[in-house]
Amino acid sequence: MSTPPGTSLPPTTRATADAIVAAAERLSTAAATSTPCTPVRDLIGTDDAAAAYAVQERIVADRIAAGAKVVGRKIGLTSPAVQQQLGVDQPDFGVLFDDMHCQEAGPIPLSRLLQPKVEAEIAFVLAHDLVDGPLDDAQIRAAVDYAVAALEIVDSRISGWDITFGDTVADNGSSGLFVLGADRRTLDSFDPVAAQMQMFIDDTEVSTGTGAACLGDPLRALAWLARMAREFGQPLRAGQVILSGALGPMAVIDTAGTVRADITGLGSVTATFTQE
Repeated sequence: MSTPPGTSLPPTTRATADAIVAAAERLSTAAATSTPCTPVRDLIGTDDAAAAYAVQERIVADRIAAGAKVVGRKIGLTSPAVQQQLGVDQPDFGVLFDDMHCQEAGPIPLSRLLQPKVEAEIAFVLAHDLVDGPLDDAQIRAAVDYAVAALEIVDSRISGWDITFGDTVADNGSSGLFVLGADRRTLDSFDPVAAQMQMFIDDTEVSTGTGAACLGDPLRALAWLARMAREFGQPLRAGQVILSGALGPMAVIDTAGTVRADITGLGSVTATFTQE
């Protein structure tokens, strides 16, 4: 990935190459040892997007070198409620790998995660690349094969979720795992912006929201990502899963239980967490 236009900073404030390496190593060690680490903003700053994405790029490259396969992207920090929860004011993105995808029928051991939180989202699966062209509304809609209800299990390698924008971007958008529902809907039969969401943990409602809470429209979030991904030199491709962003507040999951999200027009999606 190359640095997108407009994100470079003067040499006096740009993070050094050594700092980027050190930040990536700190986060990777936390993941490998299941031990949360201190924030990386002491190395790369709180809002240097170029440095933060450079750290993410290094971590992603290491994962790919170790055999992981990229299956899509996640958009984060799209909901005002989540932005308020984390104290940030702009969206970000991360990379989805094949080993992050969990099936609804299979239990998810909490031991796979450090500090998990769950959010309900609309996922888009692409039928066409988003490489060339204006990336306007018509092109974005035409590129979507189908939409599906999704749960994203976000996680942070940084102790206590003590994060700024730079910390979460460097940490691959605080990504963890994701689950996709069974019902698939084309955009001819489903309007993402009109969706209503309810999320439950063991039948207790823990979050509500709407499609409009995701950057005003989940398809607008997808368009934002398509432009950013192209600028970074890693455009979105056919077959990829795109988690478009939370429709409402995140909920902590720290004990065994079942999370279910109901999204109008898309049905339900569930994830069962175990202490095994």
